[in-house]
Amino acid sequence: MPVKKLIVQIPCLNEAQTLPATLGDIPRAIPGIDVVEILVIDDGSRDGTSEVARRHGVEHIVRFPQRKGLASAFAAGIDASLKLGADIIVNTDGDNQYAGADIPKLIAPLLGGEADVVIGDREVQDLAHMSATRKRLQWLGSWVVRQVSDTKVPDTTSGFRAYTRDAALRMTIVSEFTYTLESIIQAGKRRMAIAHVPVRSNPRTRSSRLFSSVWTYVKASSATIIRIYAMYEPLKVFGLIGLFVFAGGLALSLRFVYFFVIGEGLGHVQSLIFAAVLLIVGFQIALIGLVADVISGNRKLLEDLLYRVRRMELRQGAPADTVPPADGDRS
Repeated sequence: MPVKKLIVQIPCLNEAQTLPATLGDIPRAIPGIDVVEILVIDDGSRDGTSEVARRHGVEHIVRFPQRKGLASAFAAGIDASLKLGADIIVNTDGDNQYAGADIPKLIAPLLGGEADVVIGDREVQDLAHMSATRKRLQWLGSWVVRQVSDTKVPDTTSGFRAYTRDAALRMTIVSEFTYTLESIIQAGKRRMAIAHVPVRSNPRTRSSRLFSSVWTYVKASSATIIRIYAMYEPLKVFGLIGLFVFAGGLALSLRFVYFFVIGEGLGHVQSLIFAAVLLIVGFQIALIGLVADVISGNRKLLEDLLYRVRRMELRQGAPADTVPPADGDRS
């Protein structure tokens, strides 16, 4: 029976104070898993996070000389975990937000062959330490992501999640903000089996370092959702925009025809010119959607090619410590 290796990856930015509690909460013996290892991705910390990780028995550390952001740290962790031979990858936060003791529950659908990806549901509406405003925004954001990704994940911003090796190989993160929304939309569009399980959440130990205000988070998240959805469904996005603009031009054209028929056309020439502009622009936007749809098809082919290349690279059996992670130093 093949060895089931689980790697828990923890992206960290100045988490020297909270990391020990996070590490202490991670079970080292899990039914159905033969080997449990921990990987810390130090995103340019200046408080000795890597040294704390070493002292507490972390097997693998990837350290960036300077901060690259959560999305880059997550992607580097996935890359390193795959090269280290992980069969299952669990991602959690370094601030001890999630209960590490729930990892067995989180990976159960993967071990049972029921899912490719499992998202930990914090059941946000019941969290006492989250404000009512953030709860409403989280609910709205998760609803939007569910619509664009065709999934049923209730807590799309949860960073407590697990991936099979194959699901991790297929993941391509392009966002520089966060991986949480993009990875769910990608998984949904690729028809992966996504499950969710309720998990416990610990009281907050610090304020978020991902965004400075709720408004900043809303703007960045909205931009990420629109960009990723347009990447996978460009014809729908540009087609609807083009149709809206074209319909405006058509309505103005019909309005001009009405006035022309009743003999007042000369007084509405400006409307006719504006209508012509809208019709042309709407048609051009629709054409952009067609071109983008062709490019999207090529992207899917490239993603499949990248998946095959990654599998071939890992099958060659290069020692993990000789293959550097993306843009990072391994220690």
